[in-house]
Amino acid sequence: MSSVERFWAGARLQLAYFSGVSRLAELAGGGAGVILRFERVRPARNERFQPLKSREITPESLDRVIRAIRRWKCDLITLDEVCARLQRPESAGRFVCLTFDGGYRDLMTFAYPVLARHGVPFTVYLPTAFPDGLGEAWWLALEQVIAGTDRAALVIDRAERRFDTAAVADKVQTYHFLGSWLRSLPPADLSIAINDLCKRYSVDLVRLSRDDSLSWEDVAKLAADPNVTIGSATVNYPVLSQLNDAAAQKEITMGRAVARAALGREVGHFAYPFGDRGSFNQHHVRIAEQAGFASAVTALPGLIGPRPVNLHALPRITWGGRNRSMRALRVMLSGVLTDVATRTGRVT
Repeated sequence: MSSVERFWAGARLQLAYFSGVSRLAELAGGGAGVILRFERVRPARNERFQPLKSREITPESLDRVIRAIRRWKCDLITLDEVCARLQRPESAGRFVCLTFDGGYRDLMTFAYPVLARHGVPFTVYLPTAFPDGLGEAWWLALEQVIAGTDRAALVIDRAERRFDTAAVADKVQTYHFLGSWLRSLPPADLSIAINDLCKRYSVDLVRLSRDDSLSWEDVAKLAADPNVTIGSATVNYPVLSQLNDAAAQKEITMGRAVARAALGREVGHFAYPFGDRGSFNQHHVRIAEQAGFASAVTALPGLIGPRPVNLHALPRITWGGRNRSMRALRVMLSGVLTDVATRTGRVT
């Protein structure tokens, strides 16, 4: 979505709110469901270079979101209930389902106390290599590399490229360029590239990935709460579109098998790693369905209802550090402007 499209989408949301159209839709019993997607929940930081800030919210922000949803008399439901309502669309109604990607440790430290205090259901999507200390959080390592140097260099297409990273703007530009490049690589090549960078700039990739991830002990504590659903997000959290068919199928099925063995229970829900456009396709949707998952969620924006939706390509609204308006969320839940949320979300 271009900046102009974003402007007009925001203007339409504001108009629907202040005109009272969305409120009338609520009173008439209309509305739509929303699956909210969160990543990191932790206190605000003072660092000027925060390329991943858009993926974070504070515990206080999470608390405000939950309080607002309850104030609007909107149902907070589990993913199982989302699937059940989609089997009977006439009774879907307004609802919100809370989901958390990445398996970050700060979910346990900062988010879970808020969620438990409110007694709300939520789902955690787990990439199973990370609690074992085997996953590589390359996106976090790249941030540390660029944060710690005024010049960065690495080999791209057999030629060494150098980047000036003294200024914050240059750091941000370099981060997004290198992040996009790394995402375009097959997983084995990505691992070689990020390990090379980390060795050059003294970043401990293993420790960083382990320290920022949930442990199996954390996962067990979460799983013991009846309000918590543990879902799968593959083993290594790869960009599925960079894998061949056999490797993608192995990542999807093995992630579920490892989580099921660790928890001693069925794991019925799946999240595509990253989940945005280009990171997965319809073939992966079929794999998730054939693997027996009850649902699979994307990071493609969209609402649930009143139109039919594929249970194995469910849209979500990402809620992060960019400005997020409670008014906009309330209008979305009213169902009067479904196209604003769904225009950019499509699986190819």
